[in-house]
Parts: sequence; structure tokens; C-alpha cells
Amino acid sequence: MDSLQADPQATGDGHDHRPRQVFSGHYVPVTPTPLPAPEYVAHSRALFNELGLSDQLAHDEHFRRLFSGDITVATEPMRPVGWATGYALSIYGTEYIQQCPFGTGNGYGDGRAISVFEGVFNGRRWEMQLKGGGPTPYCRGADGRAVLRSSVREFLAQEFMHALGVPTSRSLTLYGSRSETVRRPWYSPNSRSFDPDILVDNPAAITTRVAPSFLRVGQLELFARRVRSGAHPEALNELRMIVAHLIERNYRPEIDPGLAFSEQVLELARLFRGRLISLVANWMRVGYCQGNFNSDNCAAGGYTLDYGPFGFCELFDPLFQPWTGGGQHFSFFNQPVAAEANYQMFWAAIRPLLAENTQALARLDQIREGFAEAMQQELEAMWARKLGLITYDAALVNELLELMVRSKVDYTIFFRRLSAIPEQLSALKESFYLPSSEELDAQWTRWLKRWRDQITANGDLGETSAAMNRVNPAINWREWLVAPAYEQAAQGDTTLIQELQAVFSHPYEEPSAELEARYDRLKPREFFNAGGVSHYSCSS
Repeated sequence: MDSLQADPQATGDGHDHRPRQVFSGHYVPVTPTPLPAPEYVAHSRALFNELGLSDQLAHDEHFRRLFSGDITVATEPMRPVGWATGYALSIYGTEYIQQCPFGTGNGYGDGRAISVFEGVFNGRRWEMQLKGGGPTPYCRGADGRAVLRSSVREFLAQEFMHALGVPTSRSLTLYGSRSETVRRPWYSPNSRSFDPDILVDNPAAITTRVAPSFLRVGQLELFARRVRSGAHPEALNELRMIVAHLIERNYRPEIDPGLAFSEQVLELARLFRGRLISLVANWMRVGYCQGNFNSDNCAAGGYTLDYGPFGFCELFDPLFQPWTGGGQHFSFFNQPVAAEANYQMFWAAIRPLLAENTQALARLDQIREGFAEAMQQELEAMWARKLGLITYDAALVNELLELMVRSKVDYTIFFRRLSAIPEQLSALKESFYLPSSEELDAQWTRWLKRWRDQITANGDLGETSAAMNRVNPAINWREWLVAPAYEQAAQGDTTLIQELQAVFSHPYEEPSAELEARYDRLKPREFFNAGGVSHYSCSS
């Protein structure tokens, strides 16, 4: 709020909760809407510890009130208002404005996400944002709330991804209210419907997510569009300011502030390309599918953001897509292409800042043109690590992926069993969802021997196995095991949430026999094609 410009049409007191067009400025001051009678659901002990905060704070009355939307408890130097931001919508590299309620593109943005705090903890700057904090000018007529179901999912998923070693926004707290419910489309019990088939009253909830910033590629796009259209005299300066802010919040340790601004922009383009590529390779490594990887869901800091229609691949399918609205273009193995489309929008958004510098533009174009090759190299390195190989072997990997599809393997269980470097196929068959034929078994046996021969030639099998176990998790997210946690939480029982927090905090460690029996197993048949578990809408 000190570094950027507020919408000049905004109210000073933050009572700005009705949908309206926002034509300029980087943010709108807005007050969150408090949850009535907020109740503690969960907090991240790991993040509290990193921030140097006491666990007891999560149960403190004023703390609970602030992070359940009551910003009136804020004392100086905090302010009695939060802030919401606007952004543009691009899907797979195509700009859209039609979905905006005004048909102009000036209504997209944080419809129910309101940042309330930014501070430095142990030398690191963090922004804290309430998801479900009530309506903002960008809410497009909705209630600005989040339901407990989606809030539990996002809360658990962010900390799980962090434990997996995947760059991500983080989870601070989760509070719910049983005295305020919101109605959303969802699935009836045992539903096999593709789309939600009933309306369900859900407890309202607010989860606080934490990141160095919540700047998205779509935000940069918004300001670049205003420059291109000559929306107002300050448009180019606002673009420059938001890019400078991105560098300051997310890249300053790696970008020398003494460089000319054009050089800083080029460094930003190079660094973001590397972070985005690494991020998507990590997603593929652990079986994560973002589901809706539009540019407005692509953090310009290069980490995972917005856990709405996400899922983790169980039965291996390159076209795995948990979100009913996502289509194949955002499926599991299409994520590298979706990332490149988002990078294209980022590249186009920062080009106006270099318009007078033809040499810098040429260098920026080179960085853009190298995206696909850099992505391919990162993916090859990722597959080599998963397989314990010193160098990538395309024929070996491609044959493996084909066998995995034909044998209907569980992605996580298969690679974890492979990490033991078994001599016999029987060990891998623990990950097969269906019996295999003699012909298929023979192909597997030949592949296993070729792979083991490479592994053995590379060095110590024990060291290789340990290295594979560090990249192939023993535990993964299984929606059918998470769903009972939010269902029980709606009744006031958070026991399962706490158990999942513990299980998800060490995903590479071998679980105890008790936890292994519950969490390291194939998806039961009844959950295939089950609405709300196998697939789901983004009714959050």
C-alpha cells in the first residue's frame, strides 16, 4: 500500500464491497467481512515456527478475530483496511474479456481474497491474505465466501506441497463458522454425476495463505493491456511500478538493484523462466495437476498458487484432469505447454517496458524462444532423477510410460516400489490396478532388466535407492482420504485434519505400519468416477 497506487475511485474507508469496474491503480483498499462466531479449525505449526510465532497465538481472541476477517482489531502500524487486486484473464495464451461482468475486462480480480498484513519475520517478508474474506469490487456478484470443504483442501495442500519440496504459497490458519453457511452446487452421496447434482449448505471458512507476494502473471497483463489501449495517462508508469514491485518482493536477492531497469527486467524474465520451468517439472515429479493453469493462477514469483481445482494423479493417465471445467489442455502432461502459454503472456506484458531499447527487446525475445528447450531439459533431468539414472534415456522412459498406462499403475506407489530397485516384477505389481497378461509381464521383465543394468553400472545400488526415495514420495494426496476430513470438520471434529497434517509433513519417510495400511494403498474401486472425489467442480 506504500509502494503502489490505490484505485483513485476507491473509498477511503474500505467499504467497497459491490461489484464495479476498476479502471486504474494497483489495488483497491477494502475491508474484509468477519465470520460470525469464528471457530479454530487448524494452523500450520511448521509455518508458525518459521515465522517465530507461538502456537498459542492461533487460539488468541484478537488473532482469531483478525484472521477470520475482523480487521477492526488491527492496531498501528497496521491499517484498518486490507487490499484486493485486479488482473486480466488469459487462457492458454488467448486474451479474454467476455467473462468479465461488464464485458470490458475491468472486473477481473480478487473476488474474495483480501490481503490484510505484510511484515518481515526472521529477515523474510511475507504477505498474508484471507481467502473467503467477503466481497470486493471484483466479486462479480458472488458472496465473497469460501466453504469449509475447499478451505480444508487448500490449507492442507499448501503445507503438503511445501513438505514435498515444491515451491508454493503457504498456510497459516483456518477458521470456520457454523453460524454462517453458504450454498454451493456439489455432489450427492455416492454420486456418479460428472457435474454437481445438488445444492449443499456449507459452513463458511477463511484460510490465511502466505507468500512473499500474490502477484500473478495476469496482473502484469492487466497493466500491459492498459498501456496498449492507452487507457489512461499513467498506464505505462503503473506497469513499470508493478514490475519493479515484483522484482522487489520476489527477486531482489538475485537481481542487483544497481543495474539499469532494462537490465533488471531482462534478469526478471530469465529468472522467472527458470522458476516456472522448475515448478512444473516438480509438479510432474509428484503427480500434481493444477487443473486450471490460466495466467491469473500463475504466480509471477514462480510458485504454486490457487488450490482450487487441483488434484494428484493416482491411476496413471497423462491426460488426468480432476477439474470438470478444465479439459485436456490443462491435464497432467499438458502442464509444460500451459506453462509456456503463461510465459508467453508474461513476455508480452513486460515488452512495453523495453519498447525504446531494440537490443534489450532482442535479448528478451531470445529468452522467450528458449523456453521449450529449457523445459525439455528440466523434464528430462526430472525423469532421470525419478529413475535413478545419471543421464536421461528417452527410449527407456518412453517405454516405461507406455507400460505404466497399459498396466494401469498407481503413479506414487509404482515409483516408490521402483525406488527399492527390485529384481522381480512382483514388487512392482503392488501398484497395478488390474491383473496383467503374460505378454505384458514379459515386456515389463525385459524393461526392468534393462533399467537395472543401467542402475548397476552407475554405482552403488543403496545410494541410488536412497536418492530415488528422496524424489519419489511414500505418501501422496488421495482425495478419498481427504474428503472425510472436511466432512468431519463440518461437524466440529478436526481429528482427521490433524492426522493428515502429521502424515503430510514427512511425505518421503516410510510411514509406520498403521499409517501405511491406511495411506499407502490403491484407490478403492468405489471411488472411481465418484463425483466430488474422482472429479469435482470448482464449487468453493
